[in-house]
Amino acid sequence: MGRVLEPYQQIERSLIKKYRKELWKPFIYAVKRYELIQANDKIAVCISGGKDSMLMAKLMQELQRHSDVPFSLVFLVMDPGYNEINRQKIESNAQLLHIPITVFETNIFAVANTTEQSPCYLCARMRRGHLYSKAQELGCNKIALGHHFNDVIETTVMGMFYGSQLQAMPPKLHSTNFQGMELIRPLYCVHEEDILAWKRYNQLEFIQCACRFTENCTICDNGGGGSKRQEIKTLLRRLKRDNPNIEKSIFNSIHAVSLDTFPGYKTKGEAHSFLEGYDG
Repeated sequence: MGRVLEPYQQIERSLIKKYRKELWKPFIYAVKRYELIQANDKIAVCISGGKDSMLMAKLMQELQRHSDVPFSLVFLVMDPGYNEINRQKIESNAQLLHIPITVFETNIFAVANTTEQSPCYLCARMRRGHLYSKAQELGCNKIALGHHFNDVIETTVMGMFYGSQLQAMPPKLHSTNFQGMELIRPLYCVHEEDILAWKRYNQLEFIQCACRFTENCTICDNGGGGSKRQEIKTLLRRLKRDNPNIEKSIFNSIHAVSLDTFPGYKTKGEAHSFLEGYDG
């Protein structure tokens, strides 16, 4: 008779066995394709308490165990002013999943609540800054965020529809404000529907929406139900009925941009026109 696995061991096993094709393989593919991890990296795995960041933490843990490349991890939880229920949920999930979290407090929700600008925009910028700062203080050279395949697609379409720009979400980038720091996105090729399936299979409950402005929402996506992102999610779902490959097409398109066909583009913050080299 085989030994009885602890709940966290069953969850870890499901990543490697049952959801190997859906989660483990695309995670490893992204790490290798985009060269996200190098020898002796110290990575702050940033955990918000939602399904994506918690899954990322487990995948990074598993990779560290099996990798030939030595790297170290810090599981960083920033408390921007969570209510007591959300804070407790994050801590109990971390305990259940055997994720040794490092928690630090900020007053981001309180500050964002007083702004006349978009509170979501200010909150996102402040969160990123605090995470970089704390990670650097802990000796890390990278922070890992839990953006997945669908986030990449939705961000691209949102930029076109509402931001008047063709702008994607890169798999990694250098910080402009924190010298020597880099941001990586290990879930870049992982689909949200597979994350949800893994969550349901293991009967896990994560916080839905930690934001103080939208605590009561039911279809929250960290930007609030009824957000522009939610509109794009709904639109893509409709389009997918007629063309099941539409998400893959959008994803592939950001890897195959034909600059020669664009009348204008930006690089390193500078705008350029096709006319610059038109007669050259």
